[in-house]
Amino acid sequence: MTNAHKDALFVLVKSLSKSEKRQFKLYVGRLGVNTDAKFLALFNLMDKIKVYDEKLILENGIVKKAQLSNLKAHLYKQILVSLRLNPVNQNIRVQIREQLDFATILYQKGLYKQSLKILDKAKATAIENEEKNVAYEIVEFEKLIETQYITRSIPDRADELAVQAKQLSAQNVITSKLSNLALQLYGQMLKIGYVRSDEDIKRVQKYFEKHLPKYNIEDLGFREKLWLYKAHLWYSFLTQDFLSCYKYSSKWVDLFYENKEMIYLNPVFFLKGNHYLLESLFYVKYSSQFKETLEKLEKIVGSKEFPDNDNIASLAFLYINLNKLNLHFLEGNFDKGLYLVKIVEYGINKHKDRIDQHHVMVLYYKIACLYFGYGDNKTCIQYLKRIINNKNLKMREDLMCFARVLSLIAHYEAGMDYHLEVQLKSTYKFLLKMNDLHAVQKEMIKFLRRLGDIFPHELPNEFQKLYDELKKYENHPYEKRAFLYLDIISWLESHLQNKPVAQIIKEKAMSVTR
Repeated sequence: MTNAHKDALFVLVKSLSKSEKRQFKLYVGRLGVNTDAKFLALFNLMDKIKVYDEKLILENGIVKKAQLSNLKAHLYKQILVSLRLNPVNQNIRVQIREQLDFATILYQKGLYKQSLKILDKAKATAIENEEKNVAYEIVEFEKLIETQYITRSIPDRADELAVQAKQLSAQNVITSKLSNLALQLYGQMLKIGYVRSDEDIKRVQKYFEKHLPKYNIEDLGFREKLWLYKAHLWYSFLTQDFLSCYKYSSKWVDLFYENKEMIYLNPVFFLKGNHYLLESLFYVKYSSQFKETLEKLEKIVGSKEFPDNDNIASLAFLYINLNKLNLHFLEGNFDKGLYLVKIVEYGINKHKDRIDQHHVMVLYYKIACLYFGYGDNKTCIQYLKRIINNKNLKMREDLMCFARVLSLIAHYEAGMDYHLEVQLKSTYKFLLKMNDLHAVQKEMIKFLRRLGDIFPHELPNEFQKLYDELKKYENHPYEKRAFLYLDIISWLESHLQNKPVAQIIKEKAMSVTR
């Protein structure tokens, strides 16, 4: 039996909505000759079964094993054609491509003037909607037709097309360089992580300055500016300059609000820009602006005009709920955030085919933190186990590390001393495999390791020692990020002041006026 996630056709069939399945069957039967087609029988069978099973398909007698691969490929193509015809998927980008296809057909039939007329309209639409790659492709096609000396449409046509091609080419080169830079910086983030030393800073800075193309901001269009802000944003994240992250994520989101039609043409970039803005606001603890940004995002996503498809629905669920959890962390209202747990659990199950495991684990970590702040340490531990016990997951080591450190703290708070000893040994084994462990993590492990030898009356003094030690790193350029995963300072203050950790965080939030 093959895993459903490994069979592309099965995943595609299961991703279809009821209306899309109905449309596909209407599309297949439009001429009346396909109603008994083998690929339709295969579609109906795949629609019924819950798990992809090649043996079951062959037993149904739809197709022989030697022909199955070709039949699946044919069905896959037919589903895509049907989806392309669906009005829901008819956005500007698809419409431009469709017009280009029509123009190609007319050209092949020798109807050159009709082809040029369609190309001219498609080009204007492409330029208006910042689709400069396809606009350049259209200009090159126009040049191909004109160079055959058949139409002689306009005397200065050659000069006009040459200028257009040069301008679009220059803009596309800038876009390509900026998108390459943004992608490479994002790749460094995933591969190496945040900078941890002055040497790392110099290396990233040198790379950024070397690959950032020269530009005049006034000459840049929407798409070029978007990639420019993305490149700066990833550079800022790499260097842990969170104020700069806020600056460029704000520029990213403002760019969409200044060009509102782009929100609906590029909804994924709009959602991601808002997520990075909210993430930056969370890091710099601008709670009031965080709340306003989140509410504004929810309002737009919930509007009738906002595009609605599976991918967008999954991203909207992920970003909105992740940041709703973060809002409760900022305000210290852990009890008021518990209603989100069922929503998140339901959403994870609903969107499991489109949300990667890393983001699922981040959601579990956030829920664990929510329960920890609420004081329900045992439930906190249960969610952390989902992360710690996930052996098949390749994720950033820092999330795995802090999941284990928080688990140690939760075991201590829950009075599970025996389990604490087991957790300590397991965490040590894991940490030995990690590269360049942060000072904050080292201090926490040292403290937790000594807990078994500390008498109750000595605890306040030991908490104070750890607090004084960790305070040194709170604003350290390379160590401060540790506190973003786990607010250890507030946890220590809760013990020193004999207050719940939620109250400590709430008091801090109220003191911030931004």
